[in-house]
Amino acid sequence: MREEKVIEEKKQGKALLTEQLVGNKKKLFIESYGCQMNMNDSEIVASILAKEGFNTTQQLEDADLVLVNTCSIRDKAEQTVRKRLQYYNKIKDINPDMKVGVLGCMAERLKAKFLEEEKIVDLVVGPDAYRDLPNLVQEVESGRDAVNVILSKDETYGDVSPVRLNSNGVSAFVSITRGCDNMCTFCVVPFTRGRERSRDPKSIIEEIQELKDKNFKEVTLLGQNVDSYLWYGGGLKKDFKNASEIAKATAVNFAQLLDICATEFPKMRFRFSTSNPQDMTLDVIHVMAKHRNICKYIHLPVQSGSNKILKAMNRQHTREEYMELVNSIYKIVPEMALSQDMIAGFCGESEEDHQDTLDMMNYVKYSFGFMFAYSERPGTLAAKKMEDDVPEAIKKRRLQEIISLQQEHSLFRTKEQLGKTQEVLIEGTSKKSDAHWKGRNTQNTVVVFPKEKYLLGDFVNVKVEDCTSTTLIGKAVGYSENN
Repeated sequence: MREEKVIEEKKQGKALLTEQLVGNKKKLFIESYGCQMNMNDSEIVASILAKEGFNTTQQLEDADLVLVNTCSIRDKAEQTVRKRLQYYNKIKDINPDMKVGVLGCMAERLKAKFLEEEKIVDLVVGPDAYRDLPNLVQEVESGRDAVNVILSKDETYGDVSPVRLNSNGVSAFVSITRGCDNMCTFCVVPFTRGRERSRDPKSIIEEIQELKDKNFKEVTLLGQNVDSYLWYGGGLKKDFKNASEIAKATAVNFAQLLDICATEFPKMRFRFSTSNPQDMTLDVIHVMAKHRNICKYIHLPVQSGSNKILKAMNRQHTREEYMELVNSIYKIVPEMALSQDMIAGFCGESEEDHQDTLDMMNYVKYSFGFMFAYSERPGTLAAKKMEDDVPEAIKKRRLQEIISLQQEHSLFRTKEQLGKTQEVLIEGTSKKSDAHWKGRNTQNTVVVFPKEKYLLGDFVNVKVEDCTSTTLIGKAVGYSENN
């Protein structure tokens, strides 16, 4: 029998949602790094292992099995994981029966190194092999190393109900696609997560219904590239051109899926991530304009403002096409907030290319962004064929210029909200004050305001009185109509 344990300390704004299986004796500690997809994958892993006698624990020292879900997108992320693995092995000196495994993208990329050369883990599992975890765990418990990193052409985990690890009980992730077909020269994702495949919309709706029944208020639809979502009965997106005429006629694309979700659940709020400019259609923007419960925020990575660098990155859009898309978005939804990914110092980037990036930022004025100096990722086309020729000092200087400009634009965007009333979903207590709630508005900006009578999970109207570059500060003026 499944016993769901929900702890909500609404006065403090703390909530822990875990699912426990009565009778389970073994303990699983799982730690996640990287993108939101990794966080969602960890919830899938916890669900699969719950059926094998594992309950999750937050106490590392008590764990029978420790799993770290890894990211390979940048070198810094890999170095962080390596340090954690060293720490886990120190704990193993105290608890020699504890087993340590690596999941996700690093597992896919470094399987031999982890198991055979460094011998620092017992278990290596790629991001499409989580259903094989019960067999692999049995192998490890029998004293043998275990590995499965085979990429799937159809796995979506659409029939697995994830365990919501450390959830606030308010917001949740729902995966709609896996993999990526866009071979950007700097990116390891196509090699670590495989080809694009979409999930049956029926199973997506069923998972959202489960969340609604548990009183969740917000869902983020996830994929490496959500705009390429296409369901026509199963199979890879690249094979759609060979599908039957009936399959093509009844196919569901991302704009249609978004419309279905917003219509089916009018009291829930929807976000999505991540978008790719080359695949985004204006149909999606029109659906966002149509529905009040679809948040007016898009993470729209551009990576560079230079056509030369975009071509070298194999981004399938130009600077001009990206700007035209931005113009259309702002025209259809004037209150839309956009955020960016930006890479400083990619192979061959000149000072003129860097200035093109700064000019692009000045044109769009993103609300916030995720900015990094280029780091070569083994296995990518850039690592194989291009020289990493921008000196580190120049990379760092250019990155700092990008960050500084983004901070200016972030403050510009938050100042635009001064004096306005925003609908905010309460997600927890402010990090700086136990007397204040924090939540996000439709543009994904954090809003802080006094708690007063309001509770975790409430939709509240907040009048903005002050701001920083990252946070809106105000006072609640009543419940919103969505409450």
